[in-house]
Amino acid sequence: MPSQAMRDSIDVLRDRQRASAGQAPPPLDEWRAAFVPGDRLHPVPDDVLVTEVAAGGVPAHWLAAPGTSPSRVLIFLHGGGFELGSVRSDGELAARLGRAGGMRVLFPEYRLAPEHPFPAAIDDVLAVWRWLRTDQGLSADSIAVAGDSAGGGLAVALLVAARDAGEALPAAAVLMSPTVDLTSSGASMTERAEQDPISTPAMLRQFASDYLAGADPKTPLASPLFASLSGLPPLLVQVGTADVLLSDAERLAGAAAEAGVDVTLEVGEGLPHVYQLLLGTPEAAEATDRIGKFLRARVR
Repeated sequence: MPSQAMRDSIDVLRDRQRASAGQAPPPLDEWRAAFVPGDRLHPVPDDVLVTEVAAGGVPAHWLAAPGTSPSRVLIFLHGGGFELGSVRSDGELAARLGRAGGMRVLFPEYRLAPEHPFPAAIDDVLAVWRWLRTDQGLSADSIAVAGDSAGGGLAVALLVAARDAGEALPAAAVLMSPTVDLTSSGASMTERAEQDPISTPAMLRQFASDYLAGADPKTPLASPLFASLSGLPPLLVQVGTADVLLSDAERLAGAAAEAGVDVTLEVGEGLPHVYQLLLGTPEAAEATDRIGKFLRARVR
């Protein structure tokens, strides 16, 4: 059973979901400006050095917590349905994971749909990866990638695209409630709809439609569940049972294991979408600790 702190956070999320039910979303610029993916907005801690950088032409931020190694880098890819999200919404989580893993974080502000539909986001992520390898001279085994929700899907797409291009791959990947099937075919899209305090199937289908802009939803770099996963680095996949994307995580982990990938799937009973964002809950703290240990064990 979720902790009291987690239940309190879920209540906030569910109240927000009820208040918005049946209402048209606000104009996109207003929605982006007000986007709070968790129960409340958590700023990047004051002791984290934030530096803007152009990473392969992509606007990005370095996030460096005290004591983290500058030679070990975590690429963090934010969620938000490919339409929302920024360092404002996800920077605290990114910095926290970097601190736990002893790594600097590179946070790309990849282009967002619907203005920039697929493949703009994955093109930006690939540009950032190649910038780290060439311009920054970092070895692949000193880099990991993490992503939540849509960012989790982009993280898997990065691995697939780099592998298919014959490039060395990041040392590891952390996927939190990843969006990896834009066909919305997972059983949890219906079975968990009443339990999910954040997402609805209709919302996710609209995000997918805006992002795809007519592209085939089974395109592997858009929906990496349909890609070959052989040869990918170790994966840590975390998801909760109160999440309509539960099946995405479960099927991805199963397919990766069948392809011979070292994959760990952690399923939190009663936990919502990207529960790691819910700072102050024991579940988020425990997940952060496990992510940190996973990264420290695999990234040189």
